Amino acid sequence: MTRFARVRLLLPAVVLCCGLALPAVAANGAIEAQPSSKINYILVGFAGGFVRHNNPHHGPVQLAQRLRREAPAGTYVEVFENRRRKRAYNTVLRLLDSNHDGNLSDDEKSQARVILFGHSWGASAVVLLARELDHAGVPVLLTVQVDSVAKPWQQDGVIPDNVAAAVNFYQSHGLIHGRSEIKAEDGTKTQILGNYRFDYRQHPVKCEATSWFDRTFTPSHMQSQCDPQIWNRVEDLVRERIEPVPTWAAIPGQ
Repeated sequence: MTRFARVRLLLPAVVLCCGLALPAVAANGAIEAQPSSKINYILVGFAGGFVRHNNPHHGPVQLAQRLRREAPAGTYVEVFENRRRKRAYNTVLRLLDSNHDGNLSDDEKSQARVILFGHSWGASAVVLLARELDHAGVPVLLTVQVDSVAKPWQQDGVIPDNVAAAVNFYQSHGLIHGRSEIKAEDGTKTQILGNYRFDYRQHPVKCEATSWFDRTFTPSHMQSQCDPQIWNRVEDLVRERIEPVPTWAAIPGQ
């Protein structure tokens, strides 16, 4: 008996003993591709400024970490640097392409359940990505902007009509401060949930691992990215759209 044949005979025992998950093997010995789990919701966050996508002290990153742990099965969550908007766009299209043919059908587009959130330049990236998805015919459930700051060539104040609902949180003090108002391109298609102002001069919050520059020159903008009150509200808005409504809550009059 050859060494390869002995290994094939021993594999089932190893799997039973150690609990290993092996890929399926076809009759001709080729490894068969395993069906990918269905993606029900796509949650994309953008970090602000020059913050890395995995900075553990940054509000969007912390929110994404909680959602990954606690969101229902079939929820995809990822944070990108704001300069990686094209990568985020391609990721969304790839996840929606359920038959992997490289093209999005009308049916695949109709199945899209996309939520976008971000801080500062990342909040502006949210609007730009929503607009790019609009051009591709992809709907967006919700956009969330936290102290949104547009780069000189960007427009972050008008929400495209492929977005079902949008909300804006901002503060108005310091060298850098967020956009105070967002509007719907088409009010019959997009609901503006609100433009909510926060004042950190009255209610300061403590942020960890911040730079001397931020603490000195942009303290209010800095606090908006780590404010638990804001990010808990963002989390609540996201969960309202990805978690099933209890049966009893859906019965009128109950």
